[in-house]
Amino acid sequence: MSETDTNAVAQYLAEHPRMMGVLFTMLLLLSQAGSVAAGNNAGIYGP
Repeated sequence: MSETDTNAVAQYLAEHPRMMGVLFTMLLLLSQAGSVAAGNNAGIYGP
């Protein structure tokens, strides 16, 4: 990522402070969903 891209993202987030909360929440939910998907491999064995 170039410096101009980084500055553009920082400028956008400075202009839209609520978006930081949205991005943080999405990151949190995605990290939890990964854990759930990884632990959801319990099968039912038997007839």
